Amino acid sequence: MKEKVNDCQIIWNQCLKIIKENISLQSFETWFAPIKAIGLNNHVLTIEVPSMFYHEFIEGNFWELLKTAIKKVLGANGKLEYKIPISSTDNSERSSVTLPTSNINAVELQDKNPIFVEEDKKLRQIPNPFVLPGIKKLNIKSQLNKNLNFDNFIEGDCNRLARAAGYAIAQNPGKTAFNPLFIYSGVGLGKTHLAHAIGLETKVHFPELTVLYVNAETFIQQYIEAARGNNINDFVHFYHLLDVLIIDDIEFLIAKPKTQEVFFHIFNFYHQKNKQLVITSDKSPSEMTGFEQRLLSRFKWGLSADLQVPDKETRIKIIRSKIYNNGIQDIDEEVIEYLAYRIVTNVREIEGAIISILAQSSLNKKQITVELAKQMIDKFVQNTVHEMSIDFIQKVVCDYYNMPVNQLFSKSRKRDIVHVRHSSMYFAKKYTDMSLSQIGAKCGDKDHATVLHACRAIENLIATDKKIKEDLNNIDKILKNS
Repeated sequence: MKEKVNDCQIIWNQCLKIIKENISLQSFETWFAPIKAIGLNNHVLTIEVPSMFYHEFIEGNFWELLKTAIKKVLGANGKLEYKIPISSTDNSERSSVTLPTSNINAVELQDKNPIFVEEDKKLRQIPNPFVLPGIKKLNIKSQLNKNLNFDNFIEGDCNRLARAAGYAIAQNPGKTAFNPLFIYSGVGLGKTHLAHAIGLETKVHFPELTVLYVNAETFIQQYIEAARGNNINDFVHFYHLLDVLIIDDIEFLIAKPKTQEVFFHIFNFYHQKNKQLVITSDKSPSEMTGFEQRLLSRFKWGLSADLQVPDKETRIKIIRSKIYNNGIQDIDEEVIEYLAYRIVTNVREIEGAIISILAQSSLNKKQITVELAKQMIDKFVQNTVHEMSIDFIQKVVCDYYNMPVNQLFSKSRKRDIVHVRHSSMYFAKKYTDMSLSQIGAKCGDKDHATVLHACRAIENLIATDKKIKEDLNNIDKILKNS
């Protein structure tokens, strides 16, 4: 018996040598190093794999490679079977199941998408979807923007949790409780900036790790191209090679079941191997629709952190930073205060306004004054500030009902105040890109469930109360025409 075991181990070592020459060291260590050879009988080699998942993955992704290795070592009649340990229900005993190699998917794909060009040649390189076709060398660039780092990511109450979690991840990727880190917010509040900052900081501490930033739209296009060329296995292999995957704007995967299916399996692989995932979206997982529930549930496994609209103090910090980074050392504080007061929607608008003011000042040799800022800001935000600002919505609603705005933030449960508060939440949800949590934070530190209840209450009143419906229609017209 000992001789047979030794024989099977010798045979398997010869197979491993062929396999190792044709795949990356990482893939070899991950998928083949844990496998043990336990038997050889009539040209049938039996190997033990750690789990059913291993069996399915190897059969689905390395079947052609295994077949070639077995045929070369054992001859044309060589075959392979798997032994898979299975724990009993009470975990007190271990049994096993033996399965022959029978990968249907691999058989279907082998003619269309062979792993080997010819049996006597090395495994072809996994194509890199970020380089032009025909480039054989796999050189994975991070796709990170060096200008979007932690140094210029201004911290405030609006983003402190997300920033702290992102920085912790960069210190220990894949090993924290924040995996995945799911960052969500409305437009222009710094999701992409924070995502890049996490990747850059990770590379500072772990230069040997492979970090990749990819927008979900790009991911979808890569998948489509892979499907057209019958190269989906290669596409998946590429993403398995990474250590940290940062995928931006995951909402683009909505109503794309095939792409979601692929990402689901990639997600599972990352979780199993303690690889880090950072995901951004315009909504929290609980607010998202158009995704498979099994995928949404995985989004909630780690930490979900939102980026809120910056308060005035944070906006001032952002403005000072942007002005300083553009080479302006001396600027009237009154100008900064005006900009912080006037632009209340998002960081992107702040950046655009500052660039416009600086350009006007430089080209026309004008000093940056409050008057110049007013001229530029009025042109820049007149079409968007009312549409996007929850502060403006709250003011319009309160003015209509002749109520001071500060009463919105009180703890009063008076019917009239509650109605105005609910109406403000309803129109904020309708006219802004803010999440329910963000709206609640701007309406007296209410949670997302309270905002959701408020919106539903208003919708019910519109359907049942003609006077309230008329009032809300009037407010709607004011908002649309402002």
